[in-house]
Amino acid sequence: MNYTIKQFADLFQTTEHTVRYYTDIQLLPCRRDGGNRRVFDEESVRWMRGITCLKRCGAPIKDIQRYCELCQLEESDENLRARYEIILNQREKARQKVVEAKAALEYMERKVMHYEDILAGRIPDDTNPGRWPQDVTL
Repeated sequence: MNYTIKQFADLFQTTEHTVRYYTDIQLLPCRRDGGNRRVFDEESVRWMRGITCLKRCGAPIKDIQRYCELCQLEESDENLRARYEIILNQREKARQKVVEAKAALEYMERKVMHYEDILAGRIPDDTNPGRWPQDVTL
């Protein structure tokens, strides 16, 4: 299946500008039609899935570019190990994001329970800094 730039951007919930940028820096392959418009195919979809995953892990564009360059080189142990190192690094970043997200969720769960106690009248509203006692310090 072929996609226009708009369809492709929508498919990945990104902007057309981002897709253009990725093609301009030769991160994302695409063809051109007779009107010189970008056309994306299933190969483009596979590349974009990888790019999107790395981006969500927090990989900077330069690291994603390096990974994509390595993927296009002739297979070798050195090439494979270099790609592996990039993936290991991104896995660690993804794990750290999970830890941070869990901590944020736990904090928000406590805040929700606190607000529910206030709304149920079990405790007074102490969430507004304007109502804190004078001796409260941060």
